[in-house]
Amino acid sequence: MSQTPNRSYADIRKALLAGEETALLDVREEAPFAEAHPLFAANIPLSKLELEVYARIPRRDTRVTVYDAGEGLAERAAHKLRDLGYVDVALLEGGLEGWRAAGGELFKDVNVPSKAFGELVESERHTPSLAAEEVKALLDAKADVVVLDARRFDEYQTMSIPTGVSVPGAELVLRVAEIAPNPATRVIVNCAGRTRSIIGTQSLVNAGIPNPVAALRNGTIGWTLAGQQLDHGQARRFSEVSEVTRRQAAEAARAVADKAGVGRASLAQLGAWQAETARTTYLFDVRTPEEYEAGHLPGARSVPGGQLVQETDHVASVRGARLVLADDDGVRANMSASWLAQMGWEVHVLDDVPASTFTQAGPWQAPLPALPATEEITPQTLADWLQEGDARVLDFTASANHVKRHIPGAWWALRGQLAEALARVPAASRYVLTCGSSLLARFAVAEVKATTGRDVYLLAGGTAAWVAAGLPVEEGEQHLASPRIDRYRRPYEGTDNPREAMQGYLDWEFGLVEQLGRDSTHGFFVI
Repeated sequence: MSQTPNRSYADIRKALLAGEETALLDVREEAPFAEAHPLFAANIPLSKLELEVYARIPRRDTRVTVYDAGEGLAERAAHKLRDLGYVDVALLEGGLEGWRAAGGELFKDVNVPSKAFGELVESERHTPSLAAEEVKALLDAKADVVVLDARRFDEYQTMSIPTGVSVPGAELVLRVAEIAPNPATRVIVNCAGRTRSIIGTQSLVNAGIPNPVAALRNGTIGWTLAGQQLDHGQARRFSEVSEVTRRQAAEAARAVADKAGVGRASLAQLGAWQAETARTTYLFDVRTPEEYEAGHLPGARSVPGGQLVQETDHVASVRGARLVLADDDGVRANMSASWLAQMGWEVHVLDDVPASTFTQAGPWQAPLPALPATEEITPQTLADWLQEGDARVLDFTASANHVKRHIPGAWWALRGQLAEALARVPAASRYVLTCGSSLLARFAVAEVKATTGRDVYLLAGGTAAWVAAGLPVEEGEQHLASPRIDRYRRPYEGTDNPREAMQGYLDWEFGLVEQLGRDSTHGFFVI
């Protein structure tokens, strides 16, 4: 009998419509999550709960509702959340099927709120776009045109439109004037599918740039479906801008933010909000990762603005929370905030932040619960044990990382399906756990020990330490103890997706506005 109370679809819908803080957690792995979930569900798999939940749900008395599709993960997640200090945890009444049976709309894919909003923007603003064939003809004719890729740089490097330059979404308004200084130059914005090209193009339109601007219709998917070739491994990136350009871009961005109803905040106001116990305040630095690492406000999380708009649910998992955005020029924070406000968030931009307050350096570190104490062994000790045939290695890294590189003989396992995985792994007298760094594996030690009744050790430094020690690795799927459902394969990533999958994805995106209408909890508007 469950000790966790239930919370109904009607209760959650009421909270969403009222703008109250609520977190609806799908604790399945990403692939099944992408098959069907409510619009504002946040995916935090049970297998990685300790690593992600404190950052994504910072306040321990947040109203949290967890669900699965009948796999038995939700009750375990609720118990773990209580152990982590969360005091208002409930199960979704009837789970995923209960949501559907109560009349709730279910959505496919990931980052759906942002993608649905992008489709709404295009529907209402008629964002200009050009077909892949039209853009190809312009490039072939050596027309006065620049192609700006609004994705992350690593995505751009995987595949890009010929001549394209990497300018992630939040950077567009700041940098376009120096990339295309002639107002007659046509600007084309692309992503892999539709959302970031729509939002990027409309950002330039909203900011009033003088150039003709259009989205590449359907992004690299549309380019590929048109039978055209993509580039790979390119490294063209934006360069620094002058102070005049920066000032003019800041004025334009501020005007857009004001029109969208973005709030303003001082450092003193931020401090007061962060001291509140009954409200969640997220602080995001929306500059580039390189700028963030050189110096940032203490406690700010690095989320470049374009990705924040694209993946809001992945970092701000409490719907109804307050968002505060920071940069050092007012352009990227204001443009990003203008979109978040239209997506129904209470969002504020920090004004007049002096560089002297960016006192913290280095990459962002996620807040974590106390790390469990466990016995560790060195890579060389593990190598000796493997030579003796007296140990079994369990690898809890992402499946893609395991397939690419793992310790010889290691079995890959999903922590959320540990009992099922161990039933497939030949028994051993002792087990050694690893992942990329050993962090996730550390949280699995006690569970493996309880399940097997054997001695369990942690590989110090994880697989990275094994590699650094010059020890051998192997690749492939020889030892998969769990199904590879930890990541949903996006139809718009990579270059080897079936054409049917790419076209199906576009068809799905086209239907999102209609789904939003049926759901009616979104609170979106378009300026």
